[in-house]
Amino acid sequence: MPMPDHEPLIAAVLDIAHAAGAAIRSVYRKDFAVRTKRDASPVTDADQAAHEIIVRRLAALTPDLPVLSEESDPIPWRKRRQWQRYWLVDPLDGTREFIRRSDQFSVNIALVENHRPVLGVIHAPAHRLDWFGGPGIGAWRRLHGRDALAIRPHRPVTPPFRVVLGGSTPGPRTRRLLDRLPRHELLTMGAAIKFCMVAEGDADIFPRYGPISEWDLGAAQAILEAVGGRLLHMHNLQPVQYNIRSSPTLQDVLAIGDDAGDWENILGPLP
Repeated sequence: MPMPDHEPLIAAVLDIAHAAGAAIRSVYRKDFAVRTKRDASPVTDADQAAHEIIVRRLAALTPDLPVLSEESDPIPWRKRRQWQRYWLVDPLDGTREFIRRSDQFSVNIALVENHRPVLGVIHAPAHRLDWFGGPGIGAWRRLHGRDALAIRPHRPVTPPFRVVLGGSTPGPRTRRLLDRLPRHELLTMGAAIKFCMVAEGDADIFPRYGPISEWDLGAAQAILEAVGGRLLHMHNLQPVQYNIRSSPTLQDVLAIGDDAGDWENILGPLP
């Protein structure tokens, strides 16, 4: 369960995410260069600007807590494995969507304690839209200038199931999963906004095959678990845990909104 100081932290983290979002929008409105990182993924000035703002302001907010950001220099596992409480950040989730100017990208900030996310903020700069919360706190959606609204998943889950995917063509394993589902409809969205769609009831399930990094997941899992949803490993349907392996990259996850749904029978053996 979250500690009593988690709830007041949300307002401060939202301010930090908004400052990063403003820097991202500034780059988004003009021509920008695209570079390639060592892992062959793209990066822009917006990624770096958001990273610098978030890391600097989190250090001022909680000087005793380390920060693991996608744009951080590599942190040795021998050091990182000692962390029990830290910030997990993706300064610009959906860089490829940003480059395509799809508006489907986000700032993700999570507080992780004892390998589980306990607080999450996801900010969509192009839409001035926030999702935030954590287990034991609840979760909310807020459009810029308006009151925050509590969110919850769609329950009970029944056909036609609403499956949200990324914008790319579904791979073979995703197609096999879809072939086994009863009646369903497909939705598409970029970045961590897909998880928010599950948390607020606009989608029922998000299957994600292939490699994905912990900073893509932490804030989303905190929000999902705040409303009774789950983020699970495909291979064993157990909750995702953080900072338990030398690499921050894992494989094949499944986001569900209705934890009471009979997903093992609905989905069958997962490909």
